[in-house]
Amino acid sequence: MVIETSITKMFDIKVPILNAPMGPWTTNSIAIGISEAGGLGVMSHTSDRVTKSQYQSITENMNYVVEHTDKPFGFNLRTSRNEVEIQDLIKTIPDFIMSNPKLKEQVVFAVTSAGSPRVLPASKNFQKLREIGNIKHFHVAPALWLADKCVAAGCDGLVCTGTEGGGHQSYEKVSTLVLLQQVRQKYPDLPIIGCGGFATGEGLAAVIAMGGGAIEMGSRFIASIEAEFHEAYKALIPPAKAGDTRLVTGTLGPIRLWKNKYCMKKQLVGSKEELINIEQTRDPKQFEEERQAYWRVYEGDLENSAVLVGQSIGIVNKLEPVQEIVKKIASDAEELLKKAYANIK
Repeated sequence: MVIETSITKMFDIKVPILNAPMGPWTTNSIAIGISEAGGLGVMSHTSDRVTKSQYQSITENMNYVVEHTDKPFGFNLRTSRNEVEIQDLIKTIPDFIMSNPKLKEQVVFAVTSAGSPRVLPASKNFQKLREIGNIKHFHVAPALWLADKCVAAGCDGLVCTGTEGGGHQSYEKVSTLVLLQQVRQKYPDLPIIGCGGFATGEGLAAVIAMGGGAIEMGSRFIASIEAEFHEAYKALIPPAKAGDTRLVTGTLGPIRLWKNKYCMKKQLVGSKEELINIEQTRDPKQFEEERQAYWRVYEGDLENSAVLVGQSIGIVNKLEPVQEIVKKIASDAEELLKKAYANIK
């Protein structure tokens, strides 16, 4: 059987499962595995530490993915005011996709995050790509007020991510369960992807039962055989508990990290204005030190680094191949939804 939702129909996929983009690291192998399993793999907004521009990193990754799957996939761009290359990327990436017939056919999903939902659709190059290609634009919305901005910007759908998730979060600290209900009440016809706290068929079944179209998972796919993350990073997830993470202040706002030496030294700001004030007093050396902390985990330093994981680590028990993860979650969700339907008399 196949679970059909607004998301599977929109992207012509068989399984309503995506991976969360987890830049600055690559997620090429994860994306390929998910797309090959019938879901929608997503490339991260990647950046090389020293030698490459973000454009070069992203386009190389696109070429790699399109060479290893003939299935649909997507990509992420962070639109934060701190992303110095974003104005070039919103022009050059659409051009690159349009220059390659395979990419134009297979790249069906552009998800922006950590900034304004208006930046990408304002690009004339992206507007042209939307006219001649199959691409849809979603934005990550961790709060209802941001969902409102996404709708006003003309997004084709939303990724609703609650505070349970790893990585960047909102100041409101709203759970995924509540956020999904808020957005569904206000925008009942809008395609929605749930993110934050998902790692099982139970989670997928819950989102579909609520009217959502798919789930997006980060921590679950870090704990996969193929993931391009350090083995020490991957190995910390199966024995971890849901309470082993903490919200602190990151470079773009609140961020959920694994509790280690680096994390426990960090504080949590209460508002965007407070973060901007901190940014104005932060010298370039401090900013570079924070940037390096995100890379150290990629090299296996689990104590002096920013280890991005969500509370779903408490329900992940082992490392598994990506395709097996996708197939099991989809199969379990199907069985749960059948049982739930049988209870309707």
